[in-house]
Amino acid sequence: MMTHTNIATNADGTKRGLKKKHVQMIAIGGTIGTGLFLGAGNSIARTGPSILIVYAVLGAFFFLMMRGIGEMLYADPSQHTFVSFISKYVSPGAGYFAGWSYWIGLVFVAMAELTAVSTYVKFWFPHWQTWIIQIAFLAILTLINLISVKYFGETEYWFAMIKIIAIVAMIVTGLVLIFTGFQAPASGGHTIASFNNITHNFSMFPNGVGMFISAFPMVFFAFQGMEFVGITTAETQNPRAVLPQAINTIIIRILIFYLGAMTIIMSIINWHVIAKTPDQSPFVMVFQLAGLRAAAVIINFVVLTSAASALNSAIYSAGRHFYQLAEDSTTPIMSHFKKISTHGVPANAILLTAILVLLSPVINAIPQITSAFGFITAISSNMYIIVYTMTMYAHRKFRESSDYLPDGFTMPGYKFTSPLTLLFFLAIYLSLFFQSDSRVSAIGAVIFSLVFGYLAHRKFANVAADV
Repeated sequence: MMTHTNIATNADGTKRGLKKKHVQMIAIGGTIGTGLFLGAGNSIARTGPSILIVYAVLGAFFFLMMRGIGEMLYADPSQHTFVSFISKYVSPGAGYFAGWSYWIGLVFVAMAELTAVSTYVKFWFPHWQTWIIQIAFLAILTLINLISVKYFGETEYWFAMIKIIAIVAMIVTGLVLIFTGFQAPASGGHTIASFNNITHNFSMFPNGVGMFISAFPMVFFAFQGMEFVGITTAETQNPRAVLPQAINTIIIRILIFYLGAMTIIMSIINWHVIAKTPDQSPFVMVFQLAGLRAAAVIINFVVLTSAASALNSAIYSAGRHFYQLAEDSTTPIMSHFKKISTHGVPANAILLTAILVLLSPVINAIPQITSAFGFITAISSNMYIIVYTMTMYAHRKFRESSDYLPDGFTMPGYKFTSPLTLLFFLAIYLSLFFQSDSRVSAIGAVIFSLVFGYLAHRKFANVAADV
């Protein structure tokens, strides 16, 4: 077992430039997605107040998943990606499949976020060319990632701060409205602000069991990316002190930022009113009821920074994942991506990711390919569930290995919580087949997994045979 100290530079040349404040904010930023600001109305429309149960259940299982990932990273903080544990504890073929699948997913996530960034910028500047906005944002964030991990950390720190301020401001505004007995006008359903609006005439399945179940994968994808904080471990100062605290506070952040925000929203505005315009941000509605006329402009700025944050994180994460893929590869062409720059970052891997993300403006310029882009993005999102499940299985194999630290940062109630988390992820994936809007992409992800999984297995089976 390696002993890790507060070294400034790792053996591979990467630098531990992320401070405790960076990791804490990155953890918070990874918890709060753009979907909370824009997708809250849609999720409330599906289940009403019982959406709080959906968020609580999913939040608990994501926390357990992060504890499993955290346990492995605590034992070996030098890993640049949690996916490497799949290679180590399951099989090289499984790790190869998971590593490439996760990286492809990240590239498409970056493309989607870059598309979102241009949409939010055009809210103010509708006549600007989409491709110019996208290239400019991508160039700036790529440069930040290339300079040093410290600058990346600072950027994410302030991106996360903006999201936190917006949510806290909404919660405080909502509490003022509740405790002053505010009554909404006709646009808000004449609702008198009160916590009783959550429980009054409460129904678990107001729109049927099917709609309630469909809310689970929707919220699941809203939480997607929470694992990102674990990828920062290898470049964090004193990771064994910082990582446990960052992960343990996830549950608190979920309670405040998701359950807290949703509770306030539905206490002020009758959820049936929200359901009439599910595409409108409930955050905008709350601020407008409070008399803030510029609410739409402010929230657009918040979601712009949220999308930019997600893009920034995707570039960082994809760069580290491709670097790890290069490290594990013996292919000559991959040797170019094993290099660490003088700034302590995998520059070539980051640049390759940025070049591929640059295809987003090209894709967006072709009208006929819009649906295909959405389809592939949906497949990549579904692949995350598969990779998460494989990671949790790797965690079980880790527990059986000599690397397991009984006195380390262990997953609570492992004997029960580990199989429950695996079964829950499986149930989430199966639920995709019962919804018309997700069935095709779920089938696509299965086909991709079977074909690529078989090729990955054959690749390493042949290597073992040659040896």
